[in-house]
Amino acid sequence: MDFDFDRQPDRRTVPGEKWGRYAGRDVLPLWVADMDFTAPPAVLEALRARLDHGIFGYTDAWPSLTEAVTTGLARDHAWQIEPEWLIWLPGVVTGFNLACRAVGQPGDSVFTATPVYPPFLSAPDNSERRLITAPLIEGPTRWEWDRLATEQALAGDTRLFMLCSPHNPVGRVFDQEELQWLADLAERRDLVVCSDEIHCGLVLDEDKPHVPLAALNPEIARRSITLMAPSKTWNIPALYCAFAIIPDAGLRSRYRRAMRGIVPHVNVLGLVATEAAYRDGGAWRSALLDYLRGNRERVMEAVAAMPGLRTNRPEATYLAWLDCRDSGLADPAAFFEAAGVGLSDGRPFGLPGFLRLNFGCPRATLDEALARMRRALDAR
Repeated sequence: MDFDFDRQPDRRTVPGEKWGRYAGRDVLPLWVADMDFTAPPAVLEALRARLDHGIFGYTDAWPSLTEAVTTGLARDHAWQIEPEWLIWLPGVVTGFNLACRAVGQPGDSVFTATPVYPPFLSAPDNSERRLITAPLIEGPTRWEWDRLATEQALAGDTRLFMLCSPHNPVGRVFDQEELQWLADLAERRDLVVCSDEIHCGLVLDEDKPHVPLAALNPEIARRSITLMAPSKTWNIPALYCAFAIIPDAGLRSRYRRAMRGIVPHVNVLGLVATEAAYRDGGAWRSALLDYLRGNRERVMEAVAAMPGLRTNRPEATYLAWLDCRDSGLADPAAFFEAAGVGLSDGRPFGLPGFLRLNFGCPRATLDEALARMRRALDAR
């Protein structure tokens, strides 16, 4: 099937969305991590059918939905899970905040590596935990773990390791050896690992498949909370449907206990869309990945020609992490916004001097944004 990723839907009139941030201004928004593509036809068809039903009472997950997810994980990631391991959630951010509540005690420390998706950095304090971090290392071709710094950062009261895999914002797909090192570290330090794998369906390098951490072996599975959702891959984040996969019954029970009274039922339309995406969204996803690979190459070529900017090729996601530290710009985000391109500032990710660029958009939009950035740099 042919899918039209070159069409730019008009999002300027929808309040509070990606384009609404710059309402009335000539700014191309390449910031928040959703894409400017309409949802897959199979998802839209399923939603229309559910709307025609006309009843929207409280709804729990149903057998065909569970089967679509378990079959999809086996098909896409060679991970066989049991249906009882699934806990449905309204979002992945909810999921890792719950992990902070469910693991350890108030006052314990929670570890993550920076730069990272900003809610990772605020989640521990939401549950009276203490955040500790260590930096990833920017290598010549990819970002890597600083293994010594990571081990040294872990305090004696660290109970939870928060992992982002594939990584937002640096775009890494961690390989088997890296994941095994993380699993061994968790075993030695008696850590639970909460792994945010929301971008697992957006691997761009076909020779670097995503491996769920919990799929490595039974030992790490017993101490893992894996968070996934269809929202990034099939561009349906506002339908608010995600799930945790927790193989260990005791950890799963503690997680459910942390949900009591604060986590609502998942939106029924989100559940419908999730089933359709995992069951029937494969062709659309394949076409999307081909389109994103082309966009990635446009970003790599354009950034290489921009004075003072550089980036590593993302292995997954539709996000490029731009190093602007050699540009001489005091505030790169403000500079490019004034030039008509809205990007995410690196400071909330824990790394000033960087920007995150979202290339999940039609090529006409992307090419114009990259041209504006280059003109602004040349005109200084």
